[in-house]
Amino acid sequence: MNVIIIAIPVLVVLAAILLLGNARRRDTGEAVGALSRETVERDRSARAGRADAAVEAPSGRAVEQSVAVERRAASTAVVTRPDTNPVAWVPPDPEIIGVNRRQFLNRSMVGVSSFSLATLGVAMVGFLWPSSSGGFGSKLRVGSFDEINQKISDGGGFAYYPEGRMWVTAYPQAALDKARNTYSAPELAGMEAGFVALYQKCVHLGCRVPQCLTSQWFECPCHGSKYNQVGEKKAGPAPRGLDRFVTEVDGNVLLVNTGVIIQGPPIGVNTTGQEAEGPACITGGGNH
Repeated sequence: MNVIIIAIPVLVVLAAILLLGNARRRDTGEAVGALSRETVERDRSARAGRADAAVEAPSGRAVEQSVAVERRAASTAVVTRPDTNPVAWVPPDPEIIGVNRRQFLNRSMVGVSSFSLATLGVAMVGFLWPSSSGGFGSKLRVGSFDEINQKISDGGGFAYYPEGRMWVTAYPQAALDKARNTYSAPELAGMEAGFVALYQKCVHLGCRVPQCLTSQWFECPCHGSKYNQVGEKKAGPAPRGLDRFVTEVDGNVLLVNTGVIIQGPPIGVNTTGQEAEGPACITGGGNH
């Protein structure tokens, strides 16, 4: 059974080779052969009887032989080029030739890349450029002293200003002597007016720090960092106190520049001496 399975494909291949060989010989073989004497005599008599024939027509054998020879050898006929004067070469107009596929792809890639880089550059400049029309990153008019004190009172000791992403709390006048030895002039301007403006982000990992009304501290819900009412670090993994903004006083109006952030005071600074005034809102964190 296995021999039959193998023999069938072999026979098919051999038959195909045989057919191809015959076809090849039929195409390339010379059209030669021998005619019988009777046939030759009959053809010669027929040609002799044509008195009106001016030129004897070639025989079929001659035609076939000439075709076979032409197949094997290229024609040796010489083609004479017409005698014409050379024409000066003129470079083609690029506008007529147009842009080939490679040029089109290269220019497309350069154009897309340039547009992307320009868009990214504009976005970065827009992000970094301080806003002059209000909101975070600009100088904000927080309000008059009376307005701020009222908002702090209504908030249980804390006033939140979302447009500046900041907390404003009261700074005790009794602590100013210690503050002058710790804080910079841009911070002291607000403290001497009785206020401190604190950035809402925890300095540990950037979570928004809410107030705790029971302890009267800021307590971060992410990892338990705690800060007193003026943003000085009290507990948790935070590496320093809350960052704060540059403050200015115009008459009895507090101005806060949210475009300039001042790094919070180092661990251990406690100018107000404020301790937790009640239960903490966030447990854990530890004292450091």
